[in-house]
Amino acid sequence: MSLKTWIATKWAKYRYHQIQKIVNNPIENQNKLFFKLIKAAQKTEFGKLHTFHKIRTIQDFQRLVPVTDYEGLKNYIDLIYKEGKSNVLWRGLPAYFAKTSGTTSGTKYIPLTHEMMRCQVKGARDALLCYIYHSQKPNFLDGKMMFLSGSPVLEKSPSGILTGRLSGISNHYVPSYLRTNQVPTYATNCIEDWETKIQKIFEEVKNQDLRLISGIPPWVQMFFEYAEKQTGKKPIELWKNLQVFVQGGVDFSPYQPIFEKTLGKQVDIVEVFPASEGFIAIQENYQRKDLLLMLDYGIFFEFIPLEEYGKPDAPRLTLSEVETGVHYALILTTNAGLWAYDIGDTIQFTTLKPYRLQVTGRVKHFLSAFGEHVIQSEVNKAMQYACEKTNALVNEFTVAPFVSTDFSFHEWFVEFQKKPDNMNTFQDLIDEQLQSLNIYYKDLRTGNILQKPKIYSIKENASREYMKSIGKLGGQNKFPRLMNHRKVVNFLLNYLENEAN
Repeated sequence: MSLKTWIATKWAKYRYHQIQKIVNNPIENQNKLFFKLIKAAQKTEFGKLHTFHKIRTIQDFQRLVPVTDYEGLKNYIDLIYKEGKSNVLWRGLPAYFAKTSGTTSGTKYIPLTHEMMRCQVKGARDALLCYIYHSQKPNFLDGKMMFLSGSPVLEKSPSGILTGRLSGISNHYVPSYLRTNQVPTYATNCIEDWETKIQKIFEEVKNQDLRLISGIPPWVQMFFEYAEKQTGKKPIELWKNLQVFVQGGVDFSPYQPIFEKTLGKQVDIVEVFPASEGFIAIQENYQRKDLLLMLDYGIFFEFIPLEEYGKPDAPRLTLSEVETGVHYALILTTNAGLWAYDIGDTIQFTTLKPYRLQVTGRVKHFLSAFGEHVIQSEVNKAMQYACEKTNALVNEFTVAPFVSTDFSFHEWFVEFQKKPDNMNTFQDLIDEQLQSLNIYYKDLRTGNILQKPKIYSIKENASREYMKSIGKLGGQNKFPRLMNHRKVVNFLLNYLENEAN
């Protein structure tokens, strides 16, 4: 055991027990954090306008500060981003702006304070320390570690504040004791074109002792596919000491069969739940399927039941009020000056002692053209079920409604790595599983308002061609899984392999 791995093992044990103390006193820790955030921002413009000095309880906060989204904070953010005004949402000026994609707002600029960046770094570090604690396998620290991320080259806002993708900003926070282990090189990481970047990364790492890979699953898979095409070997043959794959940002279940085939059983998978708005949860035990909600990362959490979401009087629940098995919209108040901020993600708690969760989708990513209210986790589970029953493998898929006066149904555009022997059976399995998961969908099917779903097989890399067409290939960008419009599927109609079943 090297000195580095020996120190890491001791540190992992200390930090793991520290985390347990925090999560075992969740309500007390959340309350302390809440009042700390309110006190810190009393003299900001936002704090003065919303009379933070009058807040004595969480209920006061919920009465005085409505749930908002980026559009609701945009005027405040513009004062900082464009004019450089300080003490607006948080004391002083943010250290950075994280540049991210929006739906209605176009590009979003999320403020990142030094406090928040320390929490972002802590989240990545804790995920690895907890992995070391449970696995007792710190040896990946002695090899190369690859982080597939956005460019670390930062721009400046009109007011001079450094701006870039969160993954690119985080690249500047890799600790010095890991810099010699980090790949790719800084110059390669700065390449903007994703396909060129993948090729250059492979050239750099093909003969390296690669032991850890981190990134969004579809883009890591793209890297693996490129490596296999160049060498004819699977990743586990090229990098025999590959030990850990750290992933997050999307529901991993549809990708899991492909990664198990690609990586085999010897590579451990660790999931994280980071966002530009804050680092939310980690898979603190890599042998579990759920994530531990982290309570010392500068975030006060609220939760809106998904069935109440969007209503003017929708309840805002704290941790003491949530239940397992209920889908919630996630609301954050952070040490970067986001107040009752609707992050757009939905979660479901699996346990309450401690608070563990699964990410179930996006509040705006659901199918309800006919009142079915099908959410992302349900289509993922239906796809996973059909693949398991037919031994099919899927790279990507998306779902959209087809509406006409004569008949209506869901259309599934699927990029198969391995097709099922019988597409009709595959279609029936998806339909069967969705009916078991969603009572509204079942009622619409039983009432013949919805017909059976149609399955389309699309050509290899069709999903990537779509992402390229909108300028979002690679990095932290995610292929849309489901929507109530047909923009994505209209593009994919040009990549059909066969007629719908």
